[in-house]
Amino acid sequence: MARESNTHRLSRMHEEYDKLCVLYPAPRCALDFSTPLQLLVATVLSAQTTDVRVNLVTPELFDTYPTAKSLSEANPSELEDIIHSTGFYHAKAKHLIGLGNILETQFNGVVPKTMDELTSLPGVGRKTANVVLGNAFKIPGFPVDTHVIRLTRRLRWRRDWKTPHPDPVHIEHEITSYFPPETWTDLSHRLILHGRAICHARKPECQRCPLANTCPSAEVISSD
Repeated sequence: MARESNTHRLSRMHEEYDKLCVLYPAPRCALDFSTPLQLLVATVLSAQTTDVRVNLVTPELFDTYPTAKSLSEANPSELEDIIHSTGFYHAKAKHLIGLGNILETQFNGVVPKTMDELTSLPGVGRKTANVVLGNAFKIPGFPVDTHVIRLTRRLRWRRDWKTPHPDPVHIEHEITSYFPPETWTDLSHRLILHGRAICHARKPECQRCPLANTCPSAEVISSD
């Protein structure tokens, strides 16, 4: 592919996103939740596992520990038994108990609504904070997961697409600079949905991808 100007890249990027909007008209968070606390807990659990797996354990978890206070007072072994199937359960249980304690002692048991406050909680990084901000509070947030990293590389939406180990924070800042804040959460959802449905890490289905005509990687991938 010939070298692409920034102007053309930005135009192509928005055209491709328009197609994703048609393909995924009503994106939503794949984690089941009713409250900000539930989403926060579920997102912490989702590290290194699937949302489907998390959704299998959270009904019992939320019923047993419905508040930050009850979570802070959880028996570690009992909590670990509930979340065992999500993997890394020792660390996750420690994070959840610590998270409940800080919410109870520093935030009156209420999940905060700012990036700095959220990332001060155990086990909560920018990705988790962005999930909570965007989906629980409708505050613009752009979670960067492996799907977002992969798709923004293959589509060459970011300038550092050749970088083998890109910085998720840099990706977040660059991609969000190209789109209005009110689109950020759904933008992330749509990239994730497309990564799960078509643009797989292995054997992406370029032949049925509506972005194939403009995607710089489609021809290379299809010829592998």
